[in-house]
Amino acid sequence: MNLLVIGSGGREHALTWKLAQSPLTYRLFCAPGNAGTQVLADNVPIAANDVAALARFAKENRVDFTIVGPDDALGAGIVDLFESERLRIFGPNKNAAQLETSKIFSKQLMGAEQIPTANARTFSSAGDALEYCERVTLPVVIKADGLALGKGVVIAHDREAARTAVRVMMTDRVFGEAGARIIVEECLRGVECSVHALVSGEEFRMLATARDHKRAFDGDAGPNTGGMGAVSPAETWNDHTEEEFTRTIMRPLLAGLTRERRQFRGLLFPGLMVTANGLRVLEFNCRFGDPETQAILPRLKSDLLAPLLAAAEGRLTDTAIEFDRRIAVTVILASGGYPGKYAIGKVINGLQRAAAIPDVFLFHAGTKWQKGEIVTAGGRVLAVTALGSTAEQARERAYAAVNEIQFEGCHFRRDIAVPPRSE
Repeated sequence: MNLLVIGSGGREHALTWKLAQSPLTYRLFCAPGNAGTQVLADNVPIAANDVAALARFAKENRVDFTIVGPDDALGAGIVDLFESERLRIFGPNKNAAQLETSKIFSKQLMGAEQIPTANARTFSSAGDALEYCERVTLPVVIKADGLALGKGVVIAHDREAARTAVRVMMTDRVFGEAGARIIVEECLRGVECSVHALVSGEEFRMLATARDHKRAFDGDAGPNTGGMGAVSPAETWNDHTEEEFTRTIMRPLLAGLTRERRQFRGLLFPGLMVTANGLRVLEFNCRFGDPETQAILPRLKSDLLAPLLAAAEGRLTDTAIEFDRRIAVTVILASGGYPGKYAIGKVINGLQRAAAIPDVFLFHAGTKWQKGEIVTAGGRVLAVTALGSTAEQARERAYAAVNEIQFEGCHFRRDIAVPPRSE
């Protein structure tokens, strides 16, 4: 099959890497791709949200199956367009993807289906939101309704931080229309967990779990980022939590989507909080996570393409999925200043030495080739993943590889996969 992977981050490099191993794969394209995907696929200079150009490319190049990486392409209706052109594609249509593109819709659906989540209020007026923030119990979580590149969530520990978050989102419109409406919700206590599952209608198959590290600095300090590292499987996941997840979250959610006539086919990635009172949903994502994918896919022993096709075609019961029992630890190397302003074009050294370490995998994100060298081209630059029989062994291998890589301004967290502290 000719395959097209849409996106340019570490998630897309990991997807391309795994799809390249499939016996069903003939030729791979990645749009727009990065320096890592360029080794495995033909990079195509089309932006991930230019859905019309992507559809034209898929038709002209006889692409048999397209895999969507980023959320903005789903929000732009790429699945609807491809299906109208009779092009096979993996991902939910725009109607179903509203689970991610609108946190307010997601909250309303969870309320209707009695899915456990944080108590919340919705605001379309900055004045009303500011007034509420003066009397709500702190800390409080403030979320932009729409897509904000993983940065539209603020945990405010004091009134001034809450006021600033409201003004940034609703008055300054830093996230554009995504911040026209916001949610202010209680701050849940516990340990976060990311779940990945293939979905086709009301049927689903679990892939794997992970624990993401959102904050920029060690000890979960600093601003939220797109993710600074991950460990898979999540330490808090077991047979009991999986049964609770299926019963209280997944089954009611898929039944509710069916009642709403929102046919979901693709990858569903709920972000959960494991609390003393059980699981609570933080958010729903409708695509593979980043950096969770870079931790999950190196553990996948079976083929990836076959189950993606099965989900897209409504025959999930036919699929076989097997994971390595070892633990994966992923450390993100970021540009200096990320998630704020950062410089690009910095030469990256040591990649071959890092990749030579056993059970280490390097996934490119913000990189490109320039005059025969690989240079930085984004905020999150590389994901370094290592497998180990224990989390400590995986951490040691990952950081050994990290220490081989250098570029000006490089920063990373040194506490990825350190056992979580339940609050």
